[in-house]
Amino acid sequence: MKEPDNIIEMKQILEAALLTAGQPLSLDEILKLFAGRMERTTLRMLLDELKLDWAQENDGRTLELVQVASGYRFQAKSQFSEYIARLSPECQTKYSRAVMETLAIIAYRQPVTRGDIEQIRGVAVNPNVMRQLQERDWIDVVGQREVPGRPSLYATTKHFLDDLNLRSLAELPAMDDFAQSEIPLES
Repeated sequence: MKEPDNIIEMKQILEAALLTAGQPLSLDEILKLFAGRMERTTLRMLLDELKLDWAQENDGRTLELVQVASGYRFQAKSQFSEYIARLSPECQTKYSRAVMETLAIIAYRQPVTRGDIEQIRGVAVNPNVMRQLQERDWIDVVGQREVPGRPSLYATTKHFLDDLNLRSLAELPAMDDFAQSEIPLES
């Protein structure tokens, strides 16, 4: 197999790999495309160029290249999400207020125990809430607190960040940005 010898071919290889991947690709995975013959800085430059190529407003492209916690992926532009959601309405899970409050506490205060969550919310945490978040792969046990009973410590996962299009927890909106009346939740 002939190795790519110019930037256009390299970007075409990147584009094909990212468009056909079923999940985000990390830099290490992408470097395998070029048999280790590329520097990380060169790869990042090519990814930035590819992102700019796809971001051209006037070309009518419906996809964009984004970086999330676990790597790079192509996804539909936000203006098309409502239409695409119609293809699989059963996947649009409605989460209860308890689930969303629990997830927010874990995301903003991690690592936390169930006891921490209960203290903040002022009510007991239903085990089904924690199970639902773990089955969705949004939270996971990351250790145990060194106190009697050694309760599990929970934190968010890269899958959580990927689903929210975030590269890191630092990109979460500041808590000050939320007013209680602005948060519409399903009960």
